[in-house]
Amino acid sequence: MKQIPRLTFYVLILIVIVSACAINKSAIGKQNKAFVKGADISWLPQMEASGFKFYNEKGVQEDCIQILKDHGINTVRLRTWVHPSNDKRSGHCSKEETVAMAVRAQKAGMHILIDFHYSDSWADPAKQKKPAAWEGHSFPELLNDVYTYTADVMTALKSNGVMPEWVQVGNETAGGMIYPEGSTSNWNGLAQLINKGYDAIKAVSPTSKVILHVDQGNNNNRFRTWFDSARANGAKYDIIGLSYYPYWLPGKPDYTASIDDLGKNMNDMASRYGKEVMVVEVGGEDFKVQNTYDMLVAVQKKVKAVPDEKGLGVIYWEPEGARSWSGYGLSVWASDGKPTRALDAFLK
Repeated sequence: MKQIPRLTFYVLILIVIVSACAINKSAIGKQNKAFVKGADISWLPQMEASGFKFYNEKGVQEDCIQILKDHGINTVRLRTWVHPSNDKRSGHCSKEETVAMAVRAQKAGMHILIDFHYSDSWADPAKQKKPAAWEGHSFPELLNDVYTYTADVMTALKSNGVMPEWVQVGNETAGGMIYPEGSTSNWNGLAQLINKGYDAIKAVSPTSKVILHVDQGNNNNRFRTWFDSARANGAKYDIIGLSYYPYWLPGKPDYTASIDDLGKNMNDMASRYGKEVMVVEVGGEDFKVQNTYDMLVAVQKKVKAVPDEKGLGVIYWEPEGARSWSGYGLSVWASDGKPTRALDAFLK
């Protein structure tokens, strides 16, 4: 057999080693890109302050964040309001409280998502009321308000060692935010407000990815209309965020009637706009434990099936918000302070 020249032999060996390292690096990268299994627990400080106790399945009192972590949760989402009230269910979530919660969650090993509502209380498709302190401001002043407030919260987080991996500019902004100037009836103005939030986030934390968030994640026409307008008006963002609540859909159908549409919409969003997608809010009825469990498993499968690894994860909205405390019927927590089996879906 003809011998390979020594130099050629060494070159071939080097090529094999470099190729193996590249393949291994790629594999490690995929392994390190953890699928987001999250929980919005913005109610937690109020619940604890009011004396609500959390217990694991063994009946042992434990930190709620640890219980969530033991059920596969690796990410915490926190809303922040400009000048909130002290109302038990519709207040709190100030900059200071949000920063404190972010520090606590990060120390517990959680990834962090910050959700700017740009309001003093709930912002959602039914209401996007501007903060009282911003009332009467001109549009240029509103642009400055958004930038200054966003940068202030982000700087406070950074000063406390928290660099959120994801940040939302607005919450469920199907109709826009900061009405009336930021309504979707004035997309040019809305895009400018969005971009001020985006710019402030990137100025403080360049690695944070910005999410724009629309509800009814199964409604493809709703999403195409909104994100086509966002693109046409130059709105800047990195990730498309979706809410998925079968309970709130017309007629309150079972999730099986809309889960395929959710998957198709996410695939379309990733393809049409070249963006990653994340279900940033999901919830099921607390007394339908098995159904909620099955729904969560199905949602995670649909997100993981988005091509090119563009499906980032799933976040449950207030899983710890037991109906006995909150009056909210879509948690996964019972009145005895223990999580229901539905939370186990994140262990799958």
